[in-house]
Amino acid sequence: MADTIAAPALSARNTVRVDLGARSYDIKIGRGLIDDAGTEIASVLPGARLAVIADETVARLHLDRFSASLDAAGIEHTVLTVPAGESTKCFSEFERLCDEVLAARLERGDAVAALGGGVVGDLAGFVAAATRRGMAFVQVPTTLLAQVDSSVGGKTGINSRHGKNLIGAFYQPALVLADTAVLDTLPPRDFRAGYAEVAKYGLLGDAEFFRWLEENWKAVIDGGPERDEAVARSCQAKADVVAADEFESGRRALLNLGHTFGHALEAAVSYETERLVHGEGVSIGMMLAHEFSARLELIDNDTVARVHDHLTQVGLPVRIQQIPGQLPGAETFMDIIAQDKKVSRGALTFILTRGIGAAFVEKGVDPENVLEFLKEKLDR
Repeated sequence: MADTIAAPALSARNTVRVDLGARSYDIKIGRGLIDDAGTEIASVLPGARLAVIADETVARLHLDRFSASLDAAGIEHTVLTVPAGESTKCFSEFERLCDEVLAARLERGDAVAALGGGVVGDLAGFVAAATRRGMAFVQVPTTLLAQVDSSVGGKTGINSRHGKNLIGAFYQPALVLADTAVLDTLPPRDFRAGYAEVAKYGLLGDAEFFRWLEENWKAVIDGGPERDEAVARSCQAKADVVAADEFESGRRALLNLGHTFGHALEAAVSYETERLVHGEGVSIGMMLAHEFSARLELIDNDTVARVHDHLTQVGLPVRIQQIPGQLPGAETFMDIIAQDKKVSRGALTFILTRGIGAAFVEKGVDPENVLEFLKEKLDR
């Protein structure tokens, strides 16, 4: 039987444990955690100095408070800033940051801390993995997408002209601090984009959670206790999968629901975030995955409509045509998909579904079927 994810059991209110033996770590979740970051980091990495990597936007909003918490805990630190945006995940910024960490005379027993969204987390994590052959790493995610997805599980890396996240390493953090109050500073578009990853956990493995989101999504956005609940349940779902399949050899691939299509859309717009951000690509990708599943007669149209209605209510895009500007043809999309990390010896692997909360990994999907499907979607 195809692999599915059981509904996650939520652990302690504000702490989720990622159980990886000697590499296990905690995800701390709650409002105001940035003010306690120094104490939390010192308890896990006593005596370590930090290279704090933040993008320019996040630095303006949150760096003073974060630095003050480090100072209060007696943690020496160097601040390195990068431009905001997906284009920062590149070789030149990776090289510069590695050099600056070394120039700051940080040692292997010191640490790199990522203060920011998924771009900063991916880039800083790769710097930590490579510099001095591995320094400790702390994630302090400041976007909803990073808190529920990219900060958990140890995927780090940069983009290539051949595709997204094709150069990198699996490298687990020592600690994740998810301050849900900082999400109040996010632009509405970025918050909605992160919500796509929250909805993903319900769609792929927890039908009850998806029903809960249908009823409570407004409260999640407004920042009540429902927000902390959504972040914690999402982190628990991912932690369970990562603990079972750290290096994505099987079950962890389910977390890529919508991502094969979504990554192709991002590459097609050259990662121009004015046109499309990652969570928007995932939203359209999840819609395409459900429509493709319906095409294969795995689900009915009512299920497709339910997914469409929820994502639309939240304000997320669900159609390729909602991406502004010119897009390439279906053949170009297939070339991009062929470079995806989920391709194995040329065979296409897609995450499909048999219903809400019933995603599964399908290997050897017929490329001609996908091409015909994309032609239909691009013509609409």
